[in-house]
Amino acid sequence: MFEFIGTAVLILLGDGVVASNILKKSKGENGGWVVITLAWGLAVMCGVFIAGPYSGAHLNPAVSVGLAVAGSFPWGDVAPYIAAQLLGGFTGAVLVYLFYKDHYDATDDASAKLATFCTMPAIMNKPRNLFCEAVGTFLLIFVILMLATDENTAAVGLGSIGAFPVSMLIMAIGMSLGGTTGYAINPARDLPPRLAHALLPIKDKGASGWDYAWVPVAGPIIGAAAAAGLYLLLF
Repeated sequence: MFEFIGTAVLILLGDGVVASNILKKSKGENGGWVVITLAWGLAVMCGVFIAGPYSGAHLNPAVSVGLAVAGSFPWGDVAPYIAAQLLGGFTGAVLVYLFYKDHYDATDDASAKLATFCTMPAIMNKPRNLFCEAVGTFLLIFVILMLATDENTAAVGLGSIGAFPVSMLIMAIGMSLGGTTGYAINPARDLPPRLAHALLPIKDKGASGWDYAWVPVAGPIIGAAAAAGLYLLLF
């Protein structure tokens, strides 16, 4: 339940900032990449605060897989966590559409509408795009695993202090490595919202980019497994 709620909030705020920035007649129109990356980091923070005390706040199938490979999470819980995350991602995307419905109607650019749901690369080169998604997610999972080491977990008295470094990590990945693919680094951030785009009655929405959809799913899983493998090698 908390993985579902946390992921729904993550997508509502994350896809919401993209909608605010690129849909027509929004007060946030043309806010820019820095606004988007900052808000995505804060969206993760909100999801972590909600789900952290109850589920660990994976909010991302790649995190669940990576932690399981590293031996920090039981494999038997991976499938139900991923199911909850995917449902949460779909729900969050539907909420964004309902919230910005008038602005979707006012926007003619089909690619802009798609961008409020899921990622597409700046330059379509699927092998490179896959590599970029894998590297971004590798960094995400490896740093998360390192944050959990004893040397990085001083007793400061705030149970949810981990939300802040993870939020800043998401911002750093977005600002530094997000320019090529839009840094999905999370299958639940991309696949369920893409499905929502395909199913919702969005005016003049165009195609949902299914020929690319496997990249932001496979890339994060590959990167997460590689990060967990390095962590096991080191520790």
